Amino acid sequence: MKFKGSVEIAKPRAEVVKYFADPKHLGEYQDGFVSKELISGEAGQNEAVSKMLYKYRSQDMELTETIIANKLPTFFEAHYHHKHMDNFMRCTFISIDDERTRYEYEFEYTRINWIMPKLMAILFPGMYRKQGEKWMTQFKEFVERQ
Repeated sequence: MKFKGSVEIAKPRAEVVKYFADPKHLGEYQDGFVSKELISGEAGQNEAVSKMLYKYRSQDMELTETIIANKLPTFFEAHYHHKHMDNFMRCTFISIDDERTRYEYEFEYTRINWIMPKLMAILFPGMYRKQGEKWMTQFKEFVERQ
């Protein structure tokens, strides 16, 4: 399952990328974000592995992020592993002009191995797309408030 989209942010690319690259801001736009802890490698660099913790309702969720390619300010690619699913994310930042940036995103779920998420993907594939769109919109709103 794969989807893409974009949002236009009324800030220069350097400022947008600054907020995107700094994990201390994740809680500002990703619902349920608790923490991000480096496990191996150099933070933010290719092959760095981090543990990311989220809380949804009363459930804790742990993801492992592996950075595939950090070519910021142009693009960022990472793989996310959860015990029930894997997904790939690519984010591209395009300067429209001195005051606007287009943030293009692409998500691909490559493995879903638990019955409930698999059923949701089959019956309601838009649910995964909407979550990604929600976080991108929240990121846009966060950056534009700064």
